[in-house]
Amino acid sequence: MIPRESLLSLESYTKIRPQFRAEVIPHRRLRTVHLGEHLTFQFEDEKTIRYQIQEMLRVEKIFEEAGIQDELDAYNPLVPEGKNWKATLLIEYPEVEQRQRELARLIGVEDKVYVQVQGFAKIYAIADEDLERETAEKTSSVHFLRFEFSADEITAIRDGRPVLVGCDHPHYPASMPIPAPTLAALKQDFG
Repeated sequence: MIPRESLLSLESYTKIRPQFRAEVIPHRRLRTVHLGEHLTFQFEDEKTIRYQIQEMLRVEKIFEEAGIQDELDAYNPLVPEGKNWKATLLIEYPEVEQRQRELARLIGVEDKVYVQVQGFAKIYAIADEDLERETAEKTSSVHFLRFEFSADEITAIRDGRPVLVGCDHPHYPASMPIPAPTLAALKQDFG
């Protein structure tokens, strides 16, 4: 949870923005997993969400308390809480026609993505808790995911057990191990 008093004013943020941005970009890259060519998981944490909030305040020129609180209310649910991972799932197709066709074929994909600790069952994402992001015609190109872990799974991850990320959707079956440097970063989300 990012408290209101920890945010910088627009003026203060402007001064440190280049340095903060230089820290966040490689941090985000380390926490990103590409599953095949078209699904990207951006695993969020306090730093990535703090950056998102500060950027939104800067871009929208929000300085009133109600507006700041609205941003906190929108983004704080994406900060892991010590027993879960939270991720933004991006469905990426460069061509407009292909993207429209694939978003129609991938309806429900957000409910078919998972992580799996070796030796344990798949943990399917709890998706889009803030609002419904698909229609009868297509899914959204952005979904917000939460993966909840048991104490035994967290212990196994901390002890070095490999973790897969995958998708069981019939139009996008894929899985792969989370790379060791990314997994090391994600372990920090368990506190």
